[in-house]
Amino acid sequence: MGGRVVLRLIGAIALVYLVGFAFFVVTLPREEPAAPRADGIVALTGGDARLDAAVNLLEKGSARRLLVTGVNGVTTRAMLKKLSHGGKRFDCCADLGYAAADTHGNALEAAVWAQRHRYKSLIVVTATYHMPRALMEFTTEMPSVKLIAYPVEPSGPATSWWQSAGSLHLLHGEYLKYLAALVTTRLETPAAHQALDHVPVPGKSHPTA
Repeated sequence: MGGRVVLRLIGAIALVYLVGFAFFVVTLPREEPAAPRADGIVALTGGDARLDAAVNLLEKGSARRLLVTGVNGVTTRAMLKKLSHGGKRFDCCADLGYAAADTHGNALEAAVWAQRHRYKSLIVVTATYHMPRALMEFTTEMPSVKLIAYPVEPSGPATSWWQSAGSLHLLHGEYLKYLAALVTTRLETPAAHQALDHVPVPGKSHPTA
């Protein structure tokens, strides 16, 4: 009898997990706002499409400044400008953040940047599958800042996840990270949200320059 109870419990947990995963996939944001406007734009590195979209928004005047967060230490400003086809607004109004190594770091870096410029609204540019976790982390660090999702579809659309083992693996991995972030963000204290003094302020130059 005890074995049956355990098996039923395992089955129930597995069912809840699978239903949660399916809900996560079908509710991913896939529509970009037609003409987003905000104080700033934050692009999370991880694919050329994200940078291209964010720089395009900056050049069109959707916001005052752009932050590219999570930039690789060997990547220069000139390299990013060439890669994203940036123009005059990239020269004057794009800041690079080299401190972030993960999504939580992206949120901290963006919070410092937004605080420095006194921004009350941000357009968040990242991959479709990454957007729920990014918004959760950003909201935790900046609860009073309005966040506008600008999802970018990566290569291998998430809409066909059931037909592609690669897409399924990618989405499942992101779902696990989302659940982990759900726990860690709930455990953070309000005081931790304000402890940003240790985070370098992103700027126009390379930190080692």
